[in-house]
Amino acid sequence: MGCSIDLGLRFSHLPQINTTSIKRTRIRPPFVIAFPTCYGLKHPHQFHLLRRVCCSAVDEEQIQQSTEVLFSDAESSLIGSLIGIQGRGRSASPEQLKAVERAVEVLEATEGAPDPTRSSLIEGRWQLIFTTRPGSASPIQRTFVGVDLFSVFQEIYLRTNDPRVSNIVKFSDAIGELKVEAAATIKDGKRILFRFDKAAFSLKFIPFKVPYPVPFRLLGDEAKGWLDTTYLSKSGNLRISRGNKGTTFVLQKQTEPRQRLLSAISSGSSVIQAIDEFVSVNQNVTKGEQQLIEGEWQMIWSSQMETDSWIENAANGLMGSQIVKDGKLKFLVDILFGFKFSMNGTFEKSGTNVYDVMMDDGAIVVGPYGLPVELVTKFKLEVLCSDDKIRITRGYNNILFVHLRVNR
Repeated sequence: MGCSIDLGLRFSHLPQINTTSIKRTRIRPPFVIAFPTCYGLKHPHQFHLLRRVCCSAVDEEQIQQSTEVLFSDAESSLIGSLIGIQGRGRSASPEQLKAVERAVEVLEATEGAPDPTRSSLIEGRWQLIFTTRPGSASPIQRTFVGVDLFSVFQEIYLRTNDPRVSNIVKFSDAIGELKVEAAATIKDGKRILFRFDKAAFSLKFIPFKVPYPVPFRLLGDEAKGWLDTTYLSKSGNLRISRGNKGTTFVLQKQTEPRQRLLSAISSGSSVIQAIDEFVSVNQNVTKGEQQLIEGEWQMIWSSQMETDSWIENAANGLMGSQIVKDGKLKFLVDILFGFKFSMNGTFEKSGTNVYDVMMDDGAIVVGPYGLPVELVTKFKLEVLCSDDKIRITRGYNNILFVHLRVNR
């Protein structure tokens, strides 16, 4: 990347940047957000870098669970197709939607629990992990469902004197939740009929419920609907439902370790615990050496202590994305107004799951032009676990990294 840059500027020589003499100014591209956390930190000035991950949030009670959930191949295919989709489907690309639709159709053609509405397996609280969210979706869907910071649930209780289906948006433990309830009846083994009749905010800082401003009694048929369960796993953990407004829902009762890790990063809660669980489960499954899988990997979380300038962070892979291809490694960071920082290097295996990395070709890039930056950095990179979607490594200064693969 030794090309010159022509932006109407002239240099008698290119400036050399010595990382040992750079002022430790905390400058960071605008897309990276620092949040104070407490995972083993000893000083209040320590921070993690956190980029909002593409995932659905889960309830903290579910994050705490460590039991491995077993899925069939078809169920695992559907769950895998949802990894990397933000807002429970809101930001899905056409290709991602097609992959999800194919996986849904395969499961709907598979024999699950018979007569799901009459099965005890459908009872309980379900975590919403994906919805197609068409334009005709309800106001509560349009307002809350696409926000990853909120947890969204559906409760189904049909074996009572007052059968009900409820939609719940949990904002946080500190704030509270919104619950929208509907009276329900079973039409057949697949369909539930419902009519919304009440809703309220339960807020931690107010000692009473605040009514949701929707006059259900005045909505007439608009308050009515139906919900078909087109697939209910025999384990009672995965459900696919389709609503009267054309919406497809994918829900789970208990999430698997990979989803819990992404959700913990999204909520900023129990990340280290989720990493430990995911690494443990992955090692039990692979029972072998971990590889640096080729592809583009976006950093979504690191345990970095905020002490370096952004250019040092970028040069050491603590920001942006990594591209692994043909035995070479590239760090790429968006800076501002189309400018990028690029750092190229090589890696060589030096032990079990350990690589020696040398990055020595840096540049500030805009379009086809590049301004060389003289930087050399060396460090060891240990792959703790990796599959075709998520990678956890220990790198520069023993910092933990979680990367999400952005190309398949």
